[in-house]
Amino acid sequence: MEVHAAADFLHDGAILLGFALAFVLLFRQLGLGATLGYLIAGAVVGPQVLGLAGNAETIIGIAELGIVLLLFIVGLELNPARLWRMRSEIFGLGLVQVVLCGLVMFATVLAIAGYPLEAALAIGLPLGLSSTAQVLPMLQSGGRLKTPFGERAFAILLFQDLSIIPLITIVAALGNSGAAEERMPGWQLVLLTVAVLLGLIVAGRFVIRPLFRLIGGLGEREMFVVAGLFTVGASALVMEMVGLSTALGAFIAGVMLADTPYRHELEADIEPFRSILLGLFFLAVGMMLDIGAIAERPLFVIGMALLLIALKTAIITGLGMLFKMRWRRALALGLLLSQGGEFGFVLYTQAQIAGVIESDVASLFGAIITLSMIATPFLMKATARIRREPVRGSGEVRPEPENDHANAVVIGYGRFGQTVAQTLMSGGVSVTLVDNKVQQIDLSGEFGSKVYYGDGTRIDILRQAGAGDAQLIMFCISDEHIEPGLIASVTQAFPNAAVYLRTYDRLSVMRLHGNGETFLMREMFESALRMALMALEEVGLSQEELDSAEDTYRQSDWKRLERQLEEGNMHAAREHIVTEPRERGPRRKSEDIRKD
Repeated sequence: MEVHAAADFLHDGAILLGFALAFVLLFRQLGLGATLGYLIAGAVVGPQVLGLAGNAETIIGIAELGIVLLLFIVGLELNPARLWRMRSEIFGLGLVQVVLCGLVMFATVLAIAGYPLEAALAIGLPLGLSSTAQVLPMLQSGGRLKTPFGERAFAILLFQDLSIIPLITIVAALGNSGAAEERMPGWQLVLLTVAVLLGLIVAGRFVIRPLFRLIGGLGEREMFVVAGLFTVGASALVMEMVGLSTALGAFIAGVMLADTPYRHELEADIEPFRSILLGLFFLAVGMMLDIGAIAERPLFVIGMALLLIALKTAIITGLGMLFKMRWRRALALGLLLSQGGEFGFVLYTQAQIAGVIESDVASLFGAIITLSMIATPFLMKATARIRREPVRGSGEVRPEPENDHANAVVIGYGRFGQTVAQTLMSGGVSVTLVDNKVQQIDLSGEFGSKVYYGDGTRIDILRQAGAGDAQLIMFCISDEHIEPGLIASVTQAFPNAAVYLRTYDRLSVMRLHGNGETFLMREMFESALRMALMALEEVGLSQEELDSAEDTYRQSDWKRLERQLEEGNMHAAREHIVTEPRERGPRRKSEDIRKD
């Protein structure tokens, strides 16, 4: 029996991954993103169409770990200070969005579908939530998660995660199955939530951090993977045991490790698991699409999906403008969050258990949520030209990049990019300059440099700037705006160009290493080395001794970095750190130095 189950699992797994690979490649080529590819692949391979694989409920139960891992990785990007800075947007913009969208959708369902008040509430309130699993990867792949726009989108999504427990409580209270009596009072639930969050914070500081420090000293990369998955799993389990959001627990664990030296290594170790499980999650959502419900009432399902998108877009756009966003960015935020979310399926299940809605109603509105998720990539692509914001200053529109058939494309024209670009041009290499800071573009123009406006982390902008014809692509911007997936995408999209990337330190090199053929340059390495050599020359070393000192340090540094990259551990090869002065010949007298 177990052998038969294993064979079925391999059979379904191979088919799902094969269809996912084909559809994701196709939709990537069409510029519609991987999420839509997974959804369509799941719908095609599922029981409603070809019926090649089944048991979507089991798959989605496992794949929901992908959302947990996603929130953990996002938490690693947000240290506590940054999260505290976002508090007004989380509990201001996020709260207003959840309440307003939920109530509007409740009123819409009540008016159009004619369900009882309790059922309309149980159906409408979940429709106010958006898809964290869909939106965050879109922000990450576009390099916008750390931008002000991305932070506002994330603030809303984070508050939506926080709102899951109150919504479950409301849905249970609407039922007549006794579920409401079994739940603790609301004030106790709030106190429990605060206590658990504080417990996770304390555990992160006094248990998890020392654990990683110990593992780092051992230099075992496999233990980092095990410890990372344990941290995510344990924090999610604690939250689930008290009835809270597992994803929220993983997020808190990530935040607690965000400002530790192990952040980049954890992110690199967890990312493959996150990618695979999140892909399976969307495959399972596609498999669960009830095409029968759509076929039975096609006009209602399609009309409600369009109405859901239109109403949420209008509300979130208005809120964005109320919170001082420009209308184009507010519209982009509204469209990005216009879909229903994966937690809608969870809340509809709870509503069924509480006896508030029937299973056919849950299937009907589950199909509406799925259709709205499918529509998001199309909407973002179709409205790209409308949402593109002209950058104005001194009454002029900044020109976007154009293909000048230059040999090199330099992204970022700050202090680092200026040195790189001007050195290239001094060597006779033609350069196209791209930056997204208006003041820098204007200042460069005063000195005769033509800098195009654009986000150089976007593949379409790079292509527009002529990266397809260039021999060199030089990322001279801060590496905090660079995701590993972006570099891999650039090297795949422009295989004939050598890609150079400015990095902050060796941790940044470790984070970005292995994502395509890329040359990673530590921004202060050469200048610090040059300063040290000048100082050695000042104290009287000969040119031969200077060359020897430089070669010795470069070799030891490279051996250390090579081991760190190989093992994925910043503590590797500590024996190559120079900690004592090496023996050398007798020092020259100070008066001899002055004579020179």
